[in-house]
Amino acid sequence: MKNKTVAAWLALIGGPLGLHRFYLRGMGDLLGWLLPIPTALGLYGIERVQQLGLDDQWSWVLIPLLGFTLAGCALNAIVYGLMTPEKWNARFNPAASLDGAPGRTNWFTIGAAVLALLLGTTALVSSMAFSFQRYFEYQVEQARKISQ
Repeated sequence: MKNKTVAAWLALIGGPLGLHRFYLRGMGDLLGWLLPIPTALGLYGIERVQQLGLDDQWSWVLIPLLGFTLAGCALNAIVYGLMTPEKWNARFNPAASLDGAPGRTNWFTIGAAVLALLLGTTALVSSMAFSFQRYFEYQVEQARKISQ
């Protein structure tokens, strides 16, 4: 039986590594195996910023990959947490009754959804702000070079 609360917390905490996908769909899930790639690239972008500074253009591309992956996994946690027990059990526990215990919402499920909303929004807005700021600073710098 696949528990909705466990899936929501796995999506929030271990989502960038695909843990929620493996829990729900098994080890053969392709997306579960692909999720660590943008996570690792985003972490590499953070490492590049620490080594090369904020002017590294590759970090402008790599860091948002991590933010968007975190935000997407947080969105999955929210969707899992808000799914009705009937829909949850029909999708992930077809052998169970539609109102079975694994699909029921409790306070831990709500906590995962609320925390996912907070963290996912923070990751999404932060990565967008970083990228846009670096991009516009680059555009201003290029405009100064052209005008001189």
